[in-house]
Amino acid sequence: MIISATEFKSKIGKYLKLAEKEEIIITKNGKRIAKLTSAVEDKTAIVKSLIGILPHTISEEEAREERLHL
Repeated sequence: MIISATEFKSKIGKYLKLAEKEEIIITKNGKRIAKLTSAVEDKTAIVKSLIGILPHTISEEEAREERLHL
């Protein structure tokens, strides 16, 4: 979601609540100046973003198998 700084200031409570579920980009004079995101980490999304990036990493299926057998 993209909103202006003026809109953010006038309805800060609304956007703080929305930031728990989605990323909010704040603009000023049409330029992006800030990004508001949830403070809660989505650990599953973080892990999925890392699988396959580093050399010799295991696939998502192999990671799931290993996790379930520990």
